[in-house]
Amino acid sequence: MYEELREQAAEAATQLVAAASLRKGQIVVVGCSTSEVCGERIGTASVPHAAQAIYEGLMSVFSPAGIYLAAQCCEHLNRAIVVERAAVPQAEAVNVVPQPKAGGSFATAAYHGAADPVVVEEIAAHAGLDIGLTLIGMHLRRVAVPLRLSIKKIGAATLNAARTRPKFIGGQRACYDENLL
Repeated sequence: MYEELREQAAEAATQLVAAASLRKGQIVVVGCSTSEVCGERIGTASVPHAAQAIYEGLMSVFSPAGIYLAAQCCEHLNRAIVVERAAVPQAEAVNVVPQPKAGGSFATAAYHGAADPVVVEEIAAHAGLDIGLTLIGMHLRRVAVPLRLSIKKIGAATLNAARTRPKFIGGQRACYDENLL
């Protein structure tokens, strides 16, 4: 089962990178309920091995591309974010170490997998993956655009994806850069 989760996560990451035109240095926020991945109700059955497999699958794509993963913690840590310190050098850190039952298994895997992890209260990510309806919207940039990936689930969990774009300003006479849409 864990190899399948790793492969599904890698495929989702590959499709997100392409669909969102992600570039080196950009940030992807990921919320992941391993309870949902394993067919249970969110917040009821944290599964560290599933989290590790998903983290490894995502990082097999993000890391070589130079894309940062920002792991959203659960509501017990106010949906704080685990990220590499290099991704947010000016951010104010909070003092917490995620655990499977306080932060979630995925955030715990990200914390222990990062070279220099930091936990922050918020982030403005360029794109996101929501595995198991964890509500990542608060950590996306202001204009989020839903994406349809061909992969619809990771394990038993529903998968949603989004990218962001700059705000449109200027009204009907304005011209826009097609590359930023």
